[in-house]
Amino acid sequence: MFRQYLELKSAHTDALLFFRMGDFYELFFEDAQVAAEALDLTLTSRNKGKPDAVPMCGVPHHAAGGYIQSLIDAGHKVAIGEQVEDARKAKGLVKREVTRVISPGVRLDPESLAPRENCWLVGLAGAADKWGVAFLDVSTGELRLTELEERDAAIEEMQRAGAAEAILPRSLEDEPIWMDALSGLATTWVDDGSFDVELGRQACCRAFGVVDLSGLGCEDQSVSLGVVHALLEYARSNAGTELPHLQVPRTYRVSGHVVLDETTRRNLELVRPLRGAGRKGTLLGLMDKTRTPMGGRLLRDWLLYPLVERARIQRRLDSVETLVDTTGLREAVRSGLREVSDVERIAGKLAQQTASARDLVALRLSLESLPGLVEPLRSHASLKDALPEDLCEDVASEIGRWLVDEPPIQLMEGGLIRPGIDPDLDELMRLCREGKGAIAAIEDRERDATQIPSLKVRYNKVFGYFIEVTRANLHKVPDSYMRKQTLTNAERFVTPELKEFEEKVLGADERRKSLEYHHFTELRAALVGHLPRLQELARSIARLDVLGSLAQLAVEYRYVRPELDLTQELDIVGGRHPVVERQVIDEDFVPNDLVLGGKDGRLVILTGPNMSGKSTVMRQVALIALMAQMGSFVPAKTARIGLCDRIFTRVGASDDLSSGRSTFMVEMSETANILRHATDRSLVLLDEIGRGTSTYDGLAIAWSVAESICDDIRARAIFATHYHELVELSLQRD
Repeated sequence: MFRQYLELKSAHTDALLFFRMGDFYELFFEDAQVAAEALDLTLTSRNKGKPDAVPMCGVPHHAAGGYIQSLIDAGHKVAIGEQVEDARKAKGLVKREVTRVISPGVRLDPESLAPRENCWLVGLAGAADKWGVAFLDVSTGELRLTELEERDAAIEEMQRAGAAEAILPRSLEDEPIWMDALSGLATTWVDDGSFDVELGRQACCRAFGVVDLSGLGCEDQSVSLGVVHALLEYARSNAGTELPHLQVPRTYRVSGHVVLDETTRRNLELVRPLRGAGRKGTLLGLMDKTRTPMGGRLLRDWLLYPLVERARIQRRLDSVETLVDTTGLREAVRSGLREVSDVERIAGKLAQQTASARDLVALRLSLESLPGLVEPLRSHASLKDALPEDLCEDVASEIGRWLVDEPPIQLMEGGLIRPGIDPDLDELMRLCREGKGAIAAIEDRERDATQIPSLKVRYNKVFGYFIEVTRANLHKVPDSYMRKQTLTNAERFVTPELKEFEEKVLGADERRKSLEYHHFTELRAALVGHLPRLQELARSIARLDVLGSLAQLAVEYRYVRPELDLTQELDIVGGRHPVVERQVIDEDFVPNDLVLGGKDGRLVILTGPNMSGKSTVMRQVALIALMAQMGSFVPAKTARIGLCDRIFTRVGASDDLSSGRSTFMVEMSETANILRHATDRSLVLLDEIGRGTSTYDGLAIAWSVAESICDDIRARAIFATHYHELVELSLQRD
């Protein structure tokens, strides 16, 4: 057994091996020590007290999911060493194989995932002049790829999506930069050969049944196709299966979205709070009024990837405005979406053939609710792009034809298939129903014949059907009864009639269960052919959900439609911080006006005492601009936004002592990044630059940075400072 264990472990050295032994998964050696500490399990040993004692621990197989989830959340991988033959029929040692490897980025069970977040497996590779980044969500089949010219920009893009696991070429492993870039991210280093571009082209052609990539829109990608190959190879190997639900790659340009670096995302608390965990206090937590998990994931995506193309933003705003202005329509959309389950992840489970009968019924109910939701919206031109054309009504009909409305959790126990669809199954069901009546008849007849009122006919899986008589009535038992089992207070018997009945009914019941399961698996396999349609439908539902959420947000919190133009100006009247205003309890939030760009100047020097709200004003300006460019109404009386290509924030003081960087060093590094990448279309928000060093050195740094932003970069900027001397900058430019 240990030889078998070590053979499996040698092929998965980077994973904790769950080795199936009967009703338990056992872990041995170092794996046992790691798992025992992480899961707070009792660590024992085989051959305890002897020199060859082997550390071990284990978990029940039926409860393994929770333990595995805890290990994955802690950043570990888990290899499942399953018994692949029947232990009752095996000759000698039961054969075991690793059937799948579960890692932070490859989880096949949607119940283990955050429903409103994608589970991204991200890959990155490149050379001096071009870097490719690709993202794969195994739970939904979504695939994205892009290419950039700079390594640092590729790293920022990799971090923006909030990946669960990264796959990188082994040749990069020794470079110090990756220690910071991958901090807190589960990382797997694979051979560089997996990132071969030609293999990536071939893999995509095979996956989508095409001769070349011209029809997929990714023919101009080079490096990122190699990354796609590495991701697919890793995901398929871990999943132990193909990925039939893989969606057509979505190629995007980073320049098509507002660039938000890690510092900006953190300072603005877009999806994670500065302190604590969860969504409370974040912009996403405030804005997410979606009804479906699909909508929640898409809203997060819109928030992290605001648009720069005015026409696309205007189309989103038109749709939101329609739902804002038409109360009945908005309420109908939001009410109808309550009936829709996570179609996208159910489709992923269909692809892996792990969907349960209840999953399929949830899919059917979701599809059946859509015609009544969608049809009234078709008369509104602004919503046309958000509405699905194909509602997959035939899929709902097929599921409804086969499956009962409330199927059981277990698939092997019957009760799945509707009566009337298969004559053979109906006959088996009849035999089973009559069997229950026959049991009652046998019990009544035997009670009358023996004059034992407490006599019962019972059943269990070990002994089948039997007659149970209490000890007080054993003297009344006829000689024709055959003793089956002796208990403390009773005896169990069988009769020739009961044995004949058992063979007939139990055989019918087992055949019924087997036939029902066969029909279910055939239905589930047939639905795989509809995956592209279901995925397209899911995308449309998600989009409609997000638009409804943004409309509800605008109505509840008195947001207005922003005006977008191609100027370098920013004019906000009565602006409010969207999150802070909802957290103020004892007093009203005081709105602020701001004009940046044009004749009023590109740079605002913002001074004032501590706790006067400087940081709040700066953040609210950034959030209003970001919300406008994601297609949302904004918290203001009026807002005119000259489109931004990047938003930079440098707010507050922090250090990174673990990497040898002081507060001042972090401040200077982040400022240098802004000065290097900001353009005349950027929005720059700087707070207390130069405070990490001596007064006059700090003032000199702050002055030069402000001059560079205003005169050289010519970006729109707010510069909050305690250095009142900086006000003289404005006097020099009057």
